[in-house]
This record gives sequence, C-alpha cells and structure tokens, in this order.
Amino acid sequence: MAAKRFAACFLRLVLISLLVAYSFSLPLNWRSLNLIKKVNREGPYIGLITVFPPEETAFFQIGAFKPNQKHPFVDLSGRRFLVGKIHDKKVVYVRCGVGMMNAAAATQQMLDLFDILGIVHFGIAGNANNSLSIGDVTIPQQFSHTGIWDWLNSNRSLNYDEASLDFKRYNVPRGDNLLGHIGFRYEQFFSEYGKANTARRLFWANTTRQWLQVAANLKGIKLNQCLNSSVCLPQKPQLVVGLRGSTANIFVDNAAYRDFLFQTFRVSSVDMESSAVVMTSLSNGFPVIVIRGLSDLAGGQSGHNSIDTFGSLAAINACKVVVQFIKQLHHDTR
Repeated sequence: MAAKRFAACFLRLVLISLLVAYSFSLPLNWRSLNLIKKVNREGPYIGLITVFPPEETAFFQIGAFKPNQKHPFVDLSGRRFLVGKIHDKKVVYVRCGVGMMNAAAATQQMLDLFDILGIVHFGIAGNANNSLSIGDVTIPQQFSHTGIWDWLNSNRSLNYDEASLDFKRYNVPRGDNLLGHIGFRYEQFFSEYGKANTARRLFWANTTRQWLQVAANLKGIKLNQCLNSSVCLPQKPQLVVGLRGSTANIFVDNAAYRDFLFQTFRVSSVDMESSAVVMTSLSNGFPVIVIRGLSDLAGGQSGHNSIDTFGSLAAINACKVVVQFIKQLHHDTR
C-alpha cells in the first residue's frame, strides 16, 4: 500500500515538473493566456489589422471603436491587441507594423489565439492606376506578391510564365545594364484545406467573395475631399470594389516601375502588407478583405510625393469604409 502511495506521489511530482517546464517554454505567460480565454468567452470577433501610427490615429479619430470595459486589451509579443465593439459587432484590433513579415506574424497570432470570424485589413496604399485618384478607397478582389522574384544574370534569356522585367529597356540612353533582369515567381501556398506539407503554386490570392459583395453595397459612401478649409482634392473621392492590388517589401515611388506593375499585372494599388494578410488568412481558412485609401501616385506624380499631404485623408477615408463595412456585415457571412 505504501509503495502504491509513493508511486502516486512520484507520478504527481513528475507531472507537476513537466507542467512547470512546459509553462516556461510557452511564448505567452499564464496571465496573457488566461486573459485571452476570458476575452474569447465573449467572442467571436472580427479581426482588424492596420499597419502604422497614422492609420491607427485615423481609426481612433473616426470614433466608432468602443473598448471593452472589462478587458480592453491584451499585450502579446510587443503588440497591443485592443478588444471592443464597432456598432454592435465585437472586434479585436491590432497595429501590425510595416512590411510583409510583420503583417503575416500579427495575422497568424490573431487567428491562433483569438476567436476570430475573419480579417479586415485596412490602411493606405499607392495608386498605380491613372483612372483612380488620390483619396479614393479601393477594395481589391485579388492580390499578388510582386516581391518574390529571381534576379537573373544579364545574359540569361527570360522564360518566366507570369512576368519578367528587363532593366535594359529603361536605359537612358539605351545600352548595357549590368543589373540585367528579373523574373517574377509564384508564391508557395500552404492551405488548411490542402494536402499536408504540400504547397501549390499561386500568383493571385483572392479575397473573400461574400465579403466583397457586402462591400459592393457601400458604393456611393461619402468620403472626405478636404483636409481642412484650404487643402482639398480636385474631385470627390470614390469607393472602388473589385480591382487588383500588389504587395512587396518595397515602397514604390518610381514612375517607370509603377507603369510596369500596372501594364504587366493590371494592379491598381501597391502596398507592403496586404498580400501577406490575405495569404495568411486564406491558408488558415478564414474570410479576409482589404480596404485601402489611395494616398499617393507611387511615383507617377511630378515633384513631391503626396503621401505627406494626403496620407491622413486617405487613411480617414479607408477607416470610414471599414466602419460601414463592419456595420453591414453579418456574423454568419463567411
């Protein structure tokens, strides 16, 4: 009998030791985990992800977000996830940081830890389409990662199916260019609904069709035309749904490259995060939509880039569309 009690006590000690060791190996502390459990009991939530402080300022300036009184935020891995409501919809909001790595990491963390219905990603973007204007808001139906490519030997022939860029075409005057040319690659896409450990080739990632249909009903929404009484856009901004966008870890402020992106891929907006958010959401099987206000011409302007002047207006317009989209979105719309 004593031997059995000793064995039972020893087993308990071993289990406790393993639990303590496991707790130290966790990337999150117990307090954060317990807080997330409490937050999730009140879910599910719509996940909101923006990028950098001016967009966040615009989001709070709209005044639609109401923080949760009991659990207003959770701090994770250096980011603050805010918990609250917009109208009657429960939301979790985070500012991910600039670039695709930050965007993917924050999206994955949100999907892993919170009870999320889907992701609404928003912010500002460069305009690559001359038929659109600064201040317009675009909700693309497709995104490509245009920053994944091979930098080729200048003597190598181009045989890429999707697209290629020959720098020699842009010589002034024309001549040799040792930068050679680049060939654009497909993304390797792993999916919750695919075969395990097997990627498929993907160049265009589609945002969620049902959410795009909800967004299409917002056309005609009144967007801001003026920053103040003396600084206004020449035309009323509009909401455009269903075009294409591109993402790369590149801030595009170059007229030739802007023209190449539009002529080759027919993208209307360029940014540094959206494709990563879309790919991560789709890989995990969650709905996703992207709402971006056009802040500049991505190098198509003459003179100074307009992002410093109209970036805040573009961000406000994007946030206005986000708030109305969430208002119209049903929790069972997936």
